[in-house]
Amino acid sequence: MSDLLQTNRVILAHFDSYSAALLFARWEHGLLGPAALPATATPAAAPAQIAPEHEGAAVLQAAIAHYGLNPAEVTRMEDFDAWYQEEGQLIRVHVLRFTGFEAPAELIAEQGGVMRAISALRGAAMSELLLLREVFNILVGGAQRATT
Repeated sequence: MSDLLQTNRVILAHFDSYSAALLFARWEHGLLGPAALPATATPAAAPAQIAPEHEGAAVLQAAIAHYGLNPAEVTRMEDFDAWYQEEGQLIRVHVLRFTGFEAPAELIAEQGGVMRAISALRGAAMSELLLLREVFNILVGGAQRATT
């Protein structure tokens, strides 16, 4: 796993604007990749200046390499920004959105994940479900994420 993916997490999502179908990747460990948030992580305010290890473009490239994603079919959602803190370490959560016609379900399955609608993700950690709800509100409802 890339060092960048140790201080960041990603939500993998696919939104079909034609049918309004929104799918998220779910892994055995939860809804964030490549690992769940630490159990003791708490929400944090965004720093005044973003350090290189939390830069969105770099995290996107690290996730493309880690998951074997097609770089032409994935983008980072700039209007989503979530931060957590755990033992003085900041962790940033990014949303990577698949832009192809269909979600890359086979690619995700090859890595032990599944693509599911938010309604099929019950039982996941509440903190992760709340993040997905914010993504849902941005993509489906056009809402802006509240910043802390």
